[in-house]
Amino acid sequence: MKTIKIIGVPEHFNLPWHLAIEEGAFLERGINLEWTDIPEGTGKMCKMLENGETDLAIILTEGIIKSIHEGNPTKILQKYIGTPLQWGIHVSVNSKYNKISELQNTKAAISRYGSGSHLMAYIHAQQQGWNTNELNFEVINNLNGAIDGLTNGIADYFMWEHFTTKPLVDSNIFKRLGDFPTPWPCFVIAGNIQFLDTHKSLVTHILEVINTYTSEFKSIPSIDRTLSNKYEQKLEDIQEWLRITSWSQEQLENATVIKVQESLKTLNLIQNKLNPEEILY
Repeated sequence: MKTIKIIGVPEHFNLPWHLAIEEGAFLERGINLEWTDIPEGTGKMCKMLENGETDLAIILTEGIIKSIHEGNPTKILQKYIGTPLQWGIHVSVNSKYNKISELQNTKAAISRYGSGSHLMAYIHAQQQGWNTNELNFEVINNLNGAIDGLTNGIADYFMWEHFTTKPLVDSNIFKRLGDFPTPWPCFVIAGNIQFLDTHKSLVTHILEVINTYTSEFKSIPSIDRTLSNKYEQKLEDIQEWLRITSWSQEQLENATVIKVQESLKTLNLIQNKLNPEEILY
């Protein structure tokens, strides 16, 4: 029995992994898959991959590509979520800001540098026509840190997944000014290269299992109610999220890798472009 470490955010996207683990699907293949939730998000997960603290991660596409540029010995195994992530743009419910345009030259809360909340703030600002060289950030670590940061005026706005933050909007903690979808598929499965090269057959088994689960996930009876109860979200919100979300069982396309790099390079977040084969496994 081989123990393999995998990490991801504690969000509804990753329920297929938990179901597969709970039902013993990996154990049947001789794999003890140990899942750890990382609420701090992609920035921390990149470091854990780089330091060998985990073997695999379910991670934001743009975040891991930027990290690979910075020398992270990691490659992308395949897409996990094939649709964009809906980034809600939030301020405190008592904030003076009521329109996205008013957020120019204010301070964005980010979980950490290199995180999705950090990179998407750049990409969103670029779309708005703001000067991205003048963006200001406050590191808040996680969602609870964002609540404190926005409520106490340490930061002005915060970008995080729409449905994860919706309970905070519904309970009048956050005010959402709008949404910003990623311009590409949002989550990929990535692995430390040393692990991947050493355990090729096990990696194949892991992908076979999770791809079976994700391909059948939406057809599970009452899966909307299961998600609603587990993640404490309204049933109608989960149903809408399921409608706009699809899982993938395919490798990330070369064209998408190039597109992500072009966006990061335009923002001076990377200095050059790598060939897709240097990023994809």
